[in-house]
Amino acid sequence: MFFAVVLSVWTVLNAYVGWRLAGLPWIAAHLGVRSTALGVVLLWLSYPVARLLSARGLHVIAQPVEFIGATWIGILFLLFAALLLVDVVTVGGWILPRLVSQLRTGAVLAGLLLGGVALFQGLRAPVVREHEVVLPGLPREHDGLTLVVVSDLHLGTLIGKNWLAARIAQIDALRPDAVLIAGDLVDSDLDGALALQPVLRRLQAPLGVFCVLGNHDVYAGDRRVVDFAEGAAIRVLRNRAVELAPGLRLAGIDDPATLRGGTADRRLREALGAAPAGATILLAHTPDTHTAAEAAAAGVGLMFSGHTHGGQIWPFGELVRRRYPLFAGRYEVGGMAVLVGRGAGTWGPRLRLWSPGEILRVRLHAAP
Repeated sequence: MFFAVVLSVWTVLNAYVGWRLAGLPWIAAHLGVRSTALGVVLLWLSYPVARLLSARGLHVIAQPVEFIGATWIGILFLLFAALLLVDVVTVGGWILPRLVSQLRTGAVLAGLLLGGVALFQGLRAPVVREHEVVLPGLPREHDGLTLVVVSDLHLGTLIGKNWLAARIAQIDALRPDAVLIAGDLVDSDLDGALALQPVLRRLQAPLGVFCVLGNHDVYAGDRRVVDFAEGAAIRVLRNRAVELAPGLRLAGIDDPATLRGGTADRRLREALGAAPAGATILLAHTPDTHTAAEAAAAGVGLMFSGHTHGGQIWPFGELVRRRYPLFAGRYEVGGMAVLVGRGAGTWGPRLRLWSPGEILRVRLHAAP
């Protein structure tokens, strides 16, 4: 049912944009309706065909086709939004009929221009966001301890060795005491990420590298992703806590996508247990407001999340913001600091529009 709905929406978006493109005089004159329709159909097929080729081990062919298909997903969304806006304003061409062709042409050019900007932003290195956090209960000897937090790497066929090596070098340059990965280490297909494991092993820190499972890790097979991460010397926190340093605990919970019975609250209770003296940090991939409130009530002083990508492609982010009020940036919930990262990688298209990828560098301070 899920794939049927996704395929139906994908088909409708392609059909609508193809219909409007074929109706533009300059496209009809130079390409013709049939050529335009054929081009849209090929683009519509590109992403699912790439996934099929990849599943059959034809990665050399699949990767460029998948890049084209994934890029088309993002550009299609921008074209759809721009053309739909024109249709809403002109009521499908009933109002301003003499200008509707020029308006639709402008919408197509705007969509393509924004798509180019988004591709440039999506391929750029993530920015580094600096945060200073006073953590209640932190022993004074750990004042100044530095964490580097990254989420949503989405390692796979579209994000490869060179990109990952560059991110590890970027993280190393921040001199972290510990590295925390807030979920979605891999994309939905783990097979595309297996070749990256030797590169991932280079990610090191004095106090260790830790991660939790995100929804895409679950789609890829949670147990396989745990083996993949642990094979790269990354400790996976599945509803449990570890002592990061004396008097400082790090707890991690599985993403709600892993729930097979039970409740999210039970998962949080398992991770936190009886709160000892000192400070506690929580890693939770999804920035759920209820989980944040429960964690704050349980004595957690700092929570890290990802998942939203900051919307990744505007104006899609406005819909994401409605679903996740803890959208991106820094918040306070019940006296607990919550930092939601935009993620270093991308899901689907390698596009980002007005929401650059980011890595968080967090310096912890003891309360005065």
